[in-house]
Amino acid sequence: MDNLLFILSFVMLFFGGELLVRSSVSLALRMRISTLVVGMTVVSFATSSPELFVSIKSAWNGLTDPRFYDITFGNVIGSNIANITLVLGLTAIVFRINITKQTIKINFPVMFFTFILFGSVLYLFNEINQITGIIFVSLLIIFGWILIKRSREENKKLSEQEKEEYEKARKTPLLQSILYMIVGIFLLMYGSQFLVNGVEILATDFGISERVLSVSLVAIGTSLPELATSLVAAFRKESNLAIGNLIGSNIFNVLAVLGITSIITPIKMINESLFTDYLWMMISVLILGLFIYVFSKKQVSRTEGFLLLVFYILFMFFLF
Repeated sequence: MDNLLFILSFVMLFFGGELLVRSSVSLALRMRISTLVVGMTVVSFATSSPELFVSIKSAWNGLTDPRFYDITFGNVIGSNIANITLVLGLTAIVFRINITKQTIKINFPVMFFTFILFGSVLYLFNEINQITGIIFVSLLIIFGWILIKRSREENKKLSEQEKEEYEKARKTPLLQSILYMIVGIFLLMYGSQFLVNGVEILATDFGISERVLSVSLVAIGTSLPELATSLVAAFRKESNLAIGNLIGSNIFNVLAVLGITSIITPIKMINESLFTDYLWMMISVLILGLFIYVFSKKQVSRTEGFLLLVFYILFMFFLF
């Protein structure tokens, strides 16, 4: 029964994230925000909701159990690695991803700064306390506000495709979007609960640490919405949404998931092996930076997508 609920949790997280993405995009487009900003803000929030719910659930369970620290940190770091290498790699293999000027000048540098800030806080304090959590969430709000403000100022320069998206969003009943959002949140809440419980059971049965399971299996499960969204965006040739979703999700994972969770209870680093996982994450983002700025420039090609996928396979091999 426990194994069945564990498998069911992945299905619930996937469909919960999918419904939340649909409703969030529809509501955001009604506000006349570009698809890139929708990907960076609303969609990244929606697709990262599984990570948030898993971490919050772990926090509530972990108030008397320090093992939740490994689940929370491992989930965030593992999801970021999966987003950059597994999700983006598979997406680029399907359709080469073009990189916009905003991503080159603003979005990627912000993601890189966020990762450096995360590592610096861990190295200096060995925890993310409530004050740091408030700072993280505040930075995310400021960043989102800047993106939305810039987008609304530039909405006169929208392409015909983006104008069609706005018109399509207006035709979607508002009540339907709200209903999708409620159902999506419901599935994410209970899916995350089943997933956390399943991780604890698997870790006990097979003698595998919560950190390893969280960085690998849980991270893949909570990255399913990003994978689904990015693949759909690739098929529709909406590279703005695909790359915006992934970069936004990584920023959200650090600033919101760790920020909100640490406000509930401080997250202490009790396993130094997390620094090794963090190093893998930094290497993955540096490789992506080379692809964007040095090699193919302003895009991620199919070959580079394949190399990112190989990197993820190597990471999983060394992890286990």
